[in-house]
Amino acid sequence: MSNALAGRRIVVPETRELDLLADMLERHGATALRCPLVAIRDVEDATPVEAWLECFIAAPPDDLILLTGEGLARLVGFAQRAGKEPAFVAALAKVRKITRGPKPARRLHMLGLKPDLAAAEPTTAGVIAALKGENLGGRRVAVQLHPDANPALLNFLATAGAKPDPVLCYAYASKSEDRLVVETIDAMAAGKVDLIAFTSSAQVKRLREVAAASGRAEALHTALARTTIAAVGPVVADAIAEAGGRVAVAPAQSFHMKPMVNAIVAAIGS
Repeated sequence: MSNALAGRRIVVPETRELDLLADMLERHGATALRCPLVAIRDVEDATPVEAWLECFIAAPPDDLILLTGEGLARLVGFAQRAGKEPAFVAALAKVRKITRGPKPARRLHMLGLKPDLAAAEPTTAGVIAALKGENLGGRRVAVQLHPDANPALLNFLATAGAKPDPVLCYAYASKSEDRLVVETIDAMAAGKVDLIAFTSSAQVKRLREVAAASGRAEALHTALARTTIAAVGPVVADAIAEAGGRVAVAPAQSFHMKPMVNAIVAAIGS
């Protein structure tokens, strides 16, 4: 517990772990302004996911690339509802599991499993770099996608001679009311916010959509210029740059929330 961020007003647009991130900041004395921007739901049509699971269980692939912890949790949920969770976990144990970051690794550990290969950098480019020196010719590679997945990974696998088998099991849905998002943009533009801490590119996208729909594109430009911006990692930083913002605070290596909070304390703490 510290007062390093006492008096600092920090917007927290996280959804899944909103309270966790807000609590981390509040432990340092900050005032966390909760503005959850993105909610997550299962894809509307379960049929392709169920078919993918059946194939995975009946004939496990050589490799499985897990891009997000949320994706693995959703796949387990689909398998559970179909009465196939034990069979899915058993099949998971047989394949080489490649993870993009700490969250899918954590989900594997919850199932009693562990990654066989972890990308050094938790990005699509990091996964590609981890696989670049390997002979992937003829290998069946299952890929758990996320809604903003970069097509570069599937393109790389196909070019390398692998047989990619992608699945998308969840989608983003707006959760926060537009009114709250608009109020947040206005507060940032008015200089009433010290920092906003982005943890996903979907949050940036949602902010831009609401700004455009409410006639606040210029206000968002001002808001991003007046407010110190923190990003959890390089993918989020790229989305912020596309929106016209500049990231001032980011963890140097470990791209998740606790290192980001430490970087925030170091950057703006007293």
